[in-house]
Amino acid sequence: MGLAQAAGMAAAQERLSVVATTGMIADAAREVGGDLVDVRALMGPGVDPHAYRQTRSDIVALANADLVLWNGLYLEAQMEEFLLELGRDQPVVAVAEGVPADRLIGSADYDGRYDPHLWMTPELWSRVVETVRDALIEVRPEGADTFTANAEDYLSELSDLADYTAEALSSVPADRRVLVTAHDAFGYFGAAYDFEVIGIQGISTESEAGLRRVSDLVDLLVERDIGAVFVETSVSDRNIRALIEGAAAEGHEVAIGGELYSDAMGEPGTYRGTYIGMIDSNATTIARALGGEAPEAGMRDLLN
Repeated sequence: MGLAQAAGMAAAQERLSVVATTGMIADAAREVGGDLVDVRALMGPGVDPHAYRQTRSDIVALANADLVLWNGLYLEAQMEEFLLELGRDQPVVAVAEGVPADRLIGSADYDGRYDPHLWMTPELWSRVVETVRDALIEVRPEGADTFTANAEDYLSELSDLADYTAEALSSVPADRRVLVTAHDAFGYFGAAYDFEVIGIQGISTESEAGLRRVSDLVDLLVERDIGAVFVETSVSDRNIRALIEGAAAEGHEVAIGGELYSDAMGEPGTYRGTYIGMIDSNATTIARALGGEAPEAGMRDLLN
């Protein structure tokens, strides 16, 4: 074997260095890339991507990556300018921006912007997974067969997740399908599963909730006899606690229905630290808290 041929084979066997902004994107890259990739997520559990700014170590990792994957649609608002600039010199893909505009929800907070929280439904996230697959193939064409096969397997799992989610959430009585959360991350969820979604803050956590907003929502909880609200792992529960206290002052008891994963997944190495586990947990928690039927341990009997 010649030296050139050996060098070529060694290069082909080297793992592709992929840096993703969020855990959800990193999870998709790992599932599709398999043994051909090394993936790093910049934002871990409990991190708010709307407010996140790149650190010095992030900049080094991003600059040295073979492929950078970010959500786009103004999710990483504080990093957007840097990522766009980086994309002039190396492969940088905004994976959510490959979804057709007619499938997106407009943003009331930002003119000409769209709700970036596409991962809230497995159907939409499947579109993003396909974009991740195509980005990997573009950078490493010789891995196309592996990336394609892995993507097909993962998309099949997402189809099963979509079926479970729809079944669990459809069991919630129609008059109880009101989801009150810390910020408006569940717009696609609401549209897909026929839930009214009320976020104390807007689509971006950068938009503050004033006292008037909290007061109006307390009145809504009382008037409509809403008995459960939800906290989010990546957003302060301060406003949710204010709602509960305000309702109590009006003689109306409101409980925390559970903790939802909105902008970040659970701890690495756990089931909730995967995209499928994140959505399974959300669907199961919401269904059970609002009077629906779902197994306590979720779709795969892994929630505990």
